[in-house]
Amino acid sequence: MKRKTVEYGKYGYLFIAPFFLVFLIFQLYPLLYTFYLSFVEYRMSNGQWNTPEFCGFDNFMAMLTKKDFKNGGTIWFDTLPMNSIKNTMIIWVVNFIPQVLLALLLASWFTDTVVKLKGQGAFKVMMFLPNIITASSIAILFYNLFGNSGPITILLRNIGIIAEDYSFLESGPATIGLIGFMQFWMWYGNTMIVLIAGILGINPSLYEAAMVDGASSRQQFFSITLPLLKPIIQFTLVTSAIGGLQMYDIPSLFNVVNGGIGAPNRISHTVTMQIREFAFAANKDYGKAAAISVILFIVTLIISLVFFALTRDREPKQKHAVIR
Repeated sequence: MKRKTVEYGKYGYLFIAPFFLVFLIFQLYPLLYTFYLSFVEYRMSNGQWNTPEFCGFDNFMAMLTKKDFKNGGTIWFDTLPMNSIKNTMIIWVVNFIPQVLLALLLASWFTDTVVKLKGQGAFKVMMFLPNIITASSIAILFYNLFGNSGPITILLRNIGIIAEDYSFLESGPATIGLIGFMQFWMWYGNTMIVLIAGILGINPSLYEAAMVDGASSRQQFFSITLPLLKPIIQFTLVTSAIGGLQMYDIPSLFNVVNGGIGAPNRISHTVTMQIREFAFAANKDYGKAAAISVILFIVTLIISLVFFALTRDREPKQKHAVIR
């Protein structure tokens, strides 16, 4: 007689089923529906929704091109949606490059066995603290600090660094710089913690062997830490690109006019703000909102693939023996 065994595998499927249900309902279905909407004309006119009709790539062409009435041609990539993507990428680069560099520097300092900084726990808490503050609070704080009557603006005017009529909120570069700094200030602590976890996962015997051979901290960083930290850096780059290109909260709260237009002159108007403008304006246009969303998805995918290609491990080429 064979003994009856209990099959526990089915219970595993029950435990993972909620994840797949949530994924299908709240992620996969909206993604597929967005792709569907990008190929149909579905908008509101005079308070009435039209019947969705297939329009091919018309929504995409409206996002990518505009008519040149002067010369009678077509201008590519000089539309409001494409400019919003450009604005988003500029703000992301402004905050992303110093964020990663500073996080790498701090992570190497905090894990250096020679330096052994005192009070590391307190420093880590202080650097991570901005990440747990809500973005709306940070945006309102900086708006009041750098507004026309803000204390920092008045201080800089009094000591002669800026002119009396200068306004941070009316200057495009200043607005981009402040938004980028807020994003950097919020997220560099989180990036630092991730990199520290990656460095602590490296075998300590490698550093001990390097120290015995007389390698300096700099040589250890570039020869051991950076090469072995590639998977964590890859994760940081990709997640930063995905989150950075979807930034909405700080730009939409810091310096906006007319119910959500990024000032000045749409310079701080990000792509997610543009999607909201299409989807929730008086005359809603879900087709165009979906089209710019798909374009954002493609841009994010391309940037992520570039990061994967730059940080992937390359196998050294084997040299063939020369037979004489």
